[in-house]
Amino acid sequence: MRAEFPDFRLGAVLATSFTATLTERQGEPVERISAPRRLVDWLAVHGLAVDSCTPGQLSLARELRECVHACSTAAATGAPLPASAVRVINVRSVEGRAAAVLTLEGERQWHLASASVEDALSVIAADAIGILSGERDGRLALCASPTCRAAFFDTSQSRTRKWCDMNTCGNRQKKARFLAKQRKDPAPPE
Repeated sequence: MRAEFPDFRLGAVLATSFTATLTERQGEPVERISAPRRLVDWLAVHGLAVDSCTPGQLSLARELRECVHACSTAAATGAPLPASAVRVINVRSVEGRAAAVLTLEGERQWHLASASVEDALSVIAADAIGILSGERDGRLALCASPTCRAAFFDTSQSRTRKWCDMNTCGNRQKKARFLAKQRKDPAPPE
């Protein structure tokens, strides 16, 4: 990854990984798909290779991302799903032409009919629908970091995960608690 771009946060769940292309939503937001080429890169990392991306398609992608985030946040907090966000997710889901295919290793891959951004967005929207409808085993939760508050899909056995990503938000919060304790209880002079 080039130094001027923040690294992608990669997760195991496509839809919530996509919402993580905008992080630190409650602090100083970090946009990880700041240009059409970055969206092409992110999609390729997730097995959804597309030929190209226009600024208009990037706008569609960001709109879908925010709608998935809004619905995921609502579901995690027990609030009603926002109707306008549900409409966008449904439109993106039916607009693309993608099909699930089975590999010889027994894994699912996606075949994009035209290798377009719209086809890739339909896969992300379909994944979001599977999560939001309760079709998948797990629960939606919000990151405990006060600056992050990212929605994530918790598939841990106990369903009690607190952080969207332990290597970033979890470690940051643990370090902050440690430093606060050090300031409160300084080591005695030797």
